[in-house]
Amino acid sequence: DVPVTYAEAALGASVEIPTPEGPVSLKVPAGTESGKLLRVKGRGAPRLKGSGRGDLLARVKVTVPKKLTKAEREALEGYSKVSREQPRQRFAEVS
Repeated sequence: DVPVTYAEAALGASVEIPTPEGPVSLKVPAGTESGKLLRVKGRGAPRLKGSGRGDLLARVKVTVPKKLTKAEREALEGYSKVSREQPRQRFAEVS
């Protein structure tokens, strides 16, 4: 699991993750949702029969802060007012 902030998941970012051979940079595409699996080619376990290594799978986990500063709260409230996202819209379609 690779913890990322909401801003990193929404805007995209490069984050450093540990591997058995040392840290590598993982590109998190803009709009990545929590739970998404990202592949890091050639950084996984050694292949049993053959040469090279397999791929490393990294699961993105969007973190939510437990406490917000006043500035963070105001920024999120401002975002909430301008956001077009409607994640529960499909609930209304089922009724």
